[in-house]
Amino acid sequence: MSGRVPVSIIVPIKNEAGNLPRCLASVKWADEIFVVDSQSTDGSIDVAEREGARVVQFQFNGTWPKKKNWALENLPFRNEWVFIVDADEVLSPEAESEFRSAIENAGEIAGYWINRRFMFIGRWLRHAYYPNWNLRLFRHSLGRHEKLTDAATDSGDNEVHEHVVVQGATGRLLCEMDHYAFPSIEVFIEKHNRYSNWEARVATERLLAASSGKLRSETIDRRRKLKLLSQRLPFRPLLRFLYVYLWQKGFLDGREGYYFARLHATYEFLSVAKTYELVKKSARGGAV
Repeated sequence: MSGRVPVSIIVPIKNEAGNLPRCLASVKWADEIFVVDSQSTDGSIDVAEREGARVVQFQFNGTWPKKKNWALENLPFRNEWVFIVDADEVLSPEAESEFRSAIENAGEIAGYWINRRFMFIGRWLRHAYYPNWNLRLFRHSLGRHEKLTDAATDSGDNEVHEHVVVQGATGRLLCEMDHYAFPSIEVFIEKHNRYSNWEARVATERLLAASSGKLRSETIDRRRKLKLLSQRLPFRPLLRFLYVYLWQKGFLDGREGYYFARLHATYEFLSVAKTYELVKKSARGGAV
């Protein structure tokens, strides 16, 4: 079957010149590709345009909306379906035919989940954080990233842990993405220092709302309820390590699996410590 796949690709970036060629090459069969940029200075714009993508600039106001939701609200899509892919993600060659079939035969389905394979220090982790399902292919009129806080989180201008929520049924794709998020320990630590700012902000607001009786349980799905419960557990960094290394069988990934689990335990510790700091500040009457 000839012709491009009727899907609009969204690639949110900032200084991703090194990753963009690999990412964009994996979706070159799409009908249109938008690269949503945050004033890159490393030549990313030239790379994107050279690969045939349309570059749109995003100016973050510090709180909301973040980049992906802004794109869903403002880009002039010519297709009903969109797929959001980060610059450090790469679709498999099988994706083209499966995306085409999934869209053509969607029926009442509003979105599709796709699995990711984490690459860490040069190898695929076959156990730690695998499988890792993300809702990325969906009808743009029916899906948005959830909004969990109005506050500035100092975690960047892009949605990280906010999930896509669609109005309607969902399915799963067979093809997978390779996720080159952590090419080095330095990159892991830099990203998760920012991510823990977001975790702490959201956790603090949840905990304060729960303690004041203002948390409306009907607005929280099962996953978020479990997250709130986990924030009250002792020894969370240790539990995160055991979850990744033992429960997910990260020990089968060798030394990389051990380091990956230990680093996630450190991330959990940062989230715990920063949450405690914010809650204590609130108790003293300070702005959180």
